[in-house]
Amino acid sequence: MCTVMSATKPVSIYNVPNALTSVRFGLAIAVMVLIPLTYYKSALTVFVVAASTDWMDGYWARKYGQVTKFGRIFDPFVDKIIICGSFISLVSVASSGVAAWMATAVVGRELLVTSLRGMIEGAGGDFSASWLGKWKMVLQCAAIIAVLLTLIVETPAAWLIVVTQVLLWGSIALTIYSGYDYSIAAARVMSQDSTDQ
Repeated sequence: MCTVMSATKPVSIYNVPNALTSVRFGLAIAVMVLIPLTYYKSALTVFVVAASTDWMDGYWARKYGQVTKFGRIFDPFVDKIIICGSFISLVSVASSGVAAWMATAVVGRELLVTSLRGMIEGAGGDFSASWLGKWKMVLQCAAIIAVLLTLIVETPAAWLIVVTQVLLWGSIALTIYSGYDYSIAAARVMSQDSTDQ
């Protein structure tokens, strides 16, 4: 009696999770177009849809076994485009309260962490996202939503202005701190690798 061994079929990149990520990428581009055109209500709606559906592609990929190398790269890339693109677009709006250095801090942190992750994982190490990084993105999304709300309302209430400033400055502080935390973690991993050799 012979047993036929079936080879594992590779997962195609043309699947639902990657399609959802592609849609989010299109929504991210739309936000960057709508903000400079002062269509703040539309920008807010599109941003909320893009940010709130972030979990869907990852959940679908894990549940139905459709995780791909392309998706693992494309999904966090789109997350960075959504956040960085929104901050950069808001810099051009004088009343947004988003300064150029804030957008630079956000973009710089993402470039730093991406570079560290690529270097460590390329060498076979593990540099998965931490909970601090996840909360950083939640706070960034909340800050962007709050800023867009203040731009939509002609005369925003004092409490909304205060909440927006707290969220904005809090998100920048957490962004910088999480970049520092990732740098320390990367230094530990690289130090451990050098001692193991």
